[in-house]
Amino acid sequence: MPDPVILYITVSDREEGLRIGRALVEENLCAFANVSENVTSVFRWEDEIQEASEVVLIAKTQRQHIDAATDLVKLEHSYDCPCVVVVPIVGGNEEFINWIDTETTA
Repeated sequence: MPDPVILYITVSDREEGLRIGRALVEENLCAFANVSENVTSVFRWEDEIQEASEVVLIAKTQRQHIDAATDLVKLEHSYDCPCVVVVPIVGGNEEFINWIDTETTA
């Protein structure tokens, strides 16, 4: 039975998002990746409040691929501590959820 999740990842720019998204799909670790530009992030880093322009990468995968996908992102990412968080998918279009399962089974 499919156990789909979404990986929410922030990256420095469109090119990095496309490169990481493509790598995740090529390795069958994710079925699909969205790259969404023009996000402004506000965060505390090294004891200072900072703002940065970032890009959001949203990848659809299976729970069993979380660790491998996270490892790939950390290896390919330009940040020292990249944001990679998991959001469970608790419902939706069953055909799409089954497609995620098919595309991440290799």
